[in-house]
Formats: sequence, structure tokens, C-alpha cells
Amino acid sequence: MALAVEVTGKTDVGCVRTNNEDNFGYDSRYGIYVVCDGMGGQAAGEVASKIGVDVLLNYFREAAQSGEYQQVGKPFPGVSHSSQALASAVQLANHTIYDASQRRAGTAGMGSTLVAVLVKGNLLSSANVGDSRIYLMRQGAIQQLTHDHSLVMEQLRRGIITREEAEHSASQHIILRALGSEEDVQPDVEDLVALADDILLMTSDGLTKYVRDEEILKIVSSAAMLEEACDSLIDTARRRGGDDNITCLLVKIVERPWYESIFQRWFSGGPQWQNSI
Repeated sequence: MALAVEVTGKTDVGCVRTNNEDNFGYDSRYGIYVVCDGMGGQAAGEVASKIGVDVLLNYFREAAQSGEYQQVGKPFPGVSHSSQALASAVQLANHTIYDASQRRAGTAGMGSTLVAVLVKGNLLSSANVGDSRIYLMRQGAIQQLTHDHSLVMEQLRRGIITREEAEHSASQHIILRALGSEEDVQPDVEDLVALADDILLMTSDGLTKYVRDEEILKIVSSAAMLEEACDSLIDTARRRGGDDNITCLLVKIVERPWYESIFQRWFSGGPQWQNSI
């Protein structure tokens, strides 16, 4: 069975802030989907998140044209070819944001969270840095695929605080990993086999601080279309306070018609690896 993708996305400034530091983007031709949440205040966060999205999209567009994946940073052991490429793209985005923060006036210290998914056939590769999240909704259940790189979640994982304390902690904004904060970053990368009717939600924390996992599942499952689900998720976060920017990107895995599968086999080819840099 061949698989294809349906996708929709939306970002909202929220109810309190005057500027939107979130960015998202995707290119279904190359199977790349990205959400970034910028940090740094004023225009700096917007700059960082836009760089993050643009660099990832361009990495895979250029790889398709050149036939080669550019290796950036150290290889990641135990993951697929696709996840290696995704990790390299994240490292390139980190270097680009870090270099820009050193050169541009008013952007010192800017950074961004990132979640990204690469879809190749029936393989999903995911990457994350920071506290933006990826959820998988499959067969009536929801699972968070990413682990937040935040002080509160690290305290929760170590048993220092309870989940209720984590939800009300004044330290929720403290991020332990972000693009651009240092010269090198360690993204989490994983592989997953895709199934027909899987739905991925990629979102900034402006949503997840207000909408619980089981509510996300209910809203998405009851919506007639992905666009309706995206709007409902954002509206729910806004009604409950919306003190941050809110971004949702929904990716649904669907069966590909047989004739599209034949076309895909005839005319598609995957990039190979360049020498490491």
C-alpha cells in the first residue's frame, strides 16, 4: 500500500501579544514539515523562527536538485538515512541562526524551538529542539512523540515535581535547548513507520499550555476536515487565555491511488550523501 499526505497549517498571534514569533512551513513535494517558535523579543524571535523554517525547507529542495544530502555535524547512530538528513538540516539551521545572531544588530541571543517531520514513503522521521511538540493520533489514541527540552519537564522526568506542579510552574518558559543559543545543538531524532489514517500534530507551546492531550484528540477526531480541526484547536487555546502565539500544523497520512504510485516510482529518486563537512 502506497501512502500520501494531506496537510493544513495555521498560526495565530494569540490574545495578548502584538507580534507573532512563530513560523511554520512545508513542502509536500519533498515530504518536509516544520514548526518553529522564536525567542529573543521584538523582531529577533521572528527572525530566528523564519530562518529555522527556511533553512530546513531549502535543505531538502537543494538536495532534490543536487541529488545529494549535505552532511552537517556528526552522524547520528542507529537512525535511518532520512533521519540523518533531518538531523543535518537541523544542525544547519542552528549554525545559520547562531551566525546571524552574532552579526545582526538587535538579534544577539535570539533562538528558536523546532519540530520537523520528514515523510518518505511509509517512513516518518521526526526531529525536535525545545518545547514545541509532535503528537501522533492513531486508531483512537494520542501519543506525544517528542520530549520537551525544558526545565519543568526535566524536573518532572526526574520526579522533582508532580505533573500538576509542572502545569502551574513559573519556570515553564525556561528552555534547555534551542536553535541558535550555541554553536552546536543536539536534536532528538527518531523513526516511525507510518500507517494510513495517522494524523500528526506539530505545534508550539501556545497551544499545549491550554489544551490537554485528550482534548486535542477529541477535537481532531470530531472535525470533518483538517482545516476545521486546526481552527478549533487554535480557538480553544484563545478562549482559555491565549497569552502566547499559537501554531498548528496537521499532517494526515492517506492511501495513495495506484496510478499515482506508478508515477512516483517512475519519476522520483532520492538524494545520496555528500562528504561530511
